[in-house]
Amino acid sequence: MAAKKRILLLAGDFVEDYEIMVPFQMLLMVGHEVDAVCPDKRAGEFVATAIHDFEGQQTYSEKRGHNFRLNATFADVRPERYDALVIPGGRAPEYLRLDERVLSIVRHFADAKKPIAAICHGPQILVAAGVLAGRTCTAYPAVKPELLAAGGKWAAPSDGLDSAHVDGNLVTAAAWPGHPAWIRAFLQVLGTPVA
Repeated sequence: MAAKKRILLLAGDFVEDYEIMVPFQMLLMVGHEVDAVCPDKRAGEFVATAIHDFEGQQTYSEKRGHNFRLNATFADVRPERYDALVIPGGRAPEYLRLDERVLSIVRHFADAKKPIAAICHGPQILVAAGVLAGRTCTAYPAVKPELLAAGGKWAAPSDGLDSAHVDGNLVTAAAWPGHPAWIRAFLQVLGTPVA
């Protein structure tokens, strides 16, 4: 049995529904502690989620998802108390990356070389934090220009967006179809046994 890890999950309104629900539940299921937080919100409050789907148009569609209950208070976060970071995608990263408090938290994990898992538009926060120079990662394809401009190296996702990429402590994926590969790879980086 691997040691229980304490994991911080960054959320915001219109985070992608599956990309917050599934990793949150899976990480709890395998015995880790996960604190889901949102700037300026407290434990017990909600963030609205968005459901992104691939229905044959030129880009994903967006629908209103569930309410996701936060279980920790952002103002109480001390990043040094956490072993790893999860950054889901959706619409939230585009404005969370404007919050210097969020960027400072991300820089702590990157500087300490703690495991970081980011999916879909989540790497937009990594770009804004300035932690991708020389790193190879993937993301939703629309984020590729930002990653390259930040000095990152692009790992093209599989055609079905169901792959993940690992670069040391950094585990990335393009979208929720990649959950099995992304979560498996993140658990391996965490040292959690995966059969």
